[in-house]
Amino acid sequence: MIAAHHTYYTVNNLTAEAALQKLKEGNDRYVLDHVEHPHEGAQRRVDLSIAQHPFAIVLGCADSRVVPELIFDQGVGDLFVLRVAGHIADDAVIASIEFAVEHLGTRLVVVLGHERCGAVMAAIEHAFSEGKLNSLISYIEPAVKAGQEVGGDVVTNTVKAHVNLMVKALQSTDPILSHEGMTGTLKIVPAYYRLATGKVDFLDTI
Repeated sequence: MIAAHHTYYTVNNLTAEAALQKLKEGNDRYVLDHVEHPHEGAQRRVDLSIAQHPFAIVLGCADSRVVPELIFDQGVGDLFVLRVAGHIADDAVIASIEFAVEHLGTRLVVVLGHERCGAVMAAIEHAFSEGKLNSLISYIEPAVKAGQEVGGDVVTNTVKAHVNLMVKALQSTDPILSHEGMTGTLKIVPAYYRLATGKVDFLDTI
C-alpha cells in the first residue's frame, strides 16, 4: 500500500529565484545526459491527487522537440506548462498563467523560445495561409523588424526579440501579473532553447 506522504513546492517554500535555480540545475543535467526523471512514480500520483503546486510556469512552443518537462528534467506536477506555436501570450494563455499565479502560488514564469522556430520563420517569410495561422503570426510580426535590425542570424534574433516582447506583454498589460511583479514576488523571465545541445539560455530583457 502506498503511504500518504505529501511534499509540495509552494509560494511559502520556493521563491522565484529558487525556482529559477532549480530549472537551471535540471537543464544542466539534461545537457550532460545525467537526467534523474524525478516525480514519476506511483507515490507522486497519490500526492498530486489531492492538489497541485507547480514551482514554475513555462510558456513554450508547441514544437515537438521542445518539451519543458524533459529539458528541465522535472516530473509530474513540477511545472505548469502552456505550449502554443510561437509561444504567444494571447488572452487564454494569460488567463492560464493568472490561474497558476493566483490559485497555485507559482512565483516564476519562463517564456521559452527556441532555435529554428517554424512560426517565427513563417512570420519572417510572410508565409501566410488562409486559416487561423494568420492570427497567430500577427503576434510575432512586431519582433521581425527588431530581428532584422540586429546583425547575425535573423531567425535567432527574431525569436529572442519575440520572447522579450511576450515577457513585456505579461509584465505590463495584465493587471494581476504586473501587480505581482511590482511587489517582487513574481518573476517573468525570457529564455532560448538550443535544439542540438539541449541548452537553455536565460536572456536579459531588452
